[in-house]
Amino acid sequence: MSRIDKENYYLDIAETVLERSTCLRRCYGAIIVQNDEIISTGYNGAPRGRKNCADLGRCTREELKIPSGERYELCRSVHAEANCIISASRSETLGATLYMTCRDPKTGELIPGSSSCSMCRRLIINAGIRRVVIRDTRTQYRVVNVEKEWIEEDDSLPSIGE
Repeated sequence: MSRIDKENYYLDIAETVLERSTCLRRCYGAIIVQNDEIISTGYNGAPRGRKNCADLGRCTREELKIPSGERYELCRSVHAEANCIISASRSETLGATLYMTCRDPKTGELIPGSSSCSMCRRLIINAGIRRVVIRDTRTQYRVVNVEKEWIEEDDSLPSIGE
């Protein structure tokens, strides 16, 4: 029997966490790992005490045909990464790795190329998370070096000449 590599091991756990997601559009699961220990978990869903889209049977962003990555203020959900960070202390997240997986709730298929939104990127940066590992297929994933790819390459700044 071959042993699963550590990255896919943690991604499998993040994928189990996403099964708690209540979003009708995208199901995300995330875990934060520090020193080979799971610090916290998170999935996307409405804030505690509020009705989830799955409970309501509707998604405002879907109904308005809003493209992915736009108009998050209309979304009822707290994102998986945000929920994960909320459940951990900053001293635990400094230098940690966040593992994330995304599935289409309609088909159950993994969504390759998924990434954190700009707001979650800011939270990840401020939490001091060093790496983000994102699953694309059952065994393939991407590793984001937060310092190089999300801090030094600041996509929130307009390009020169704009």
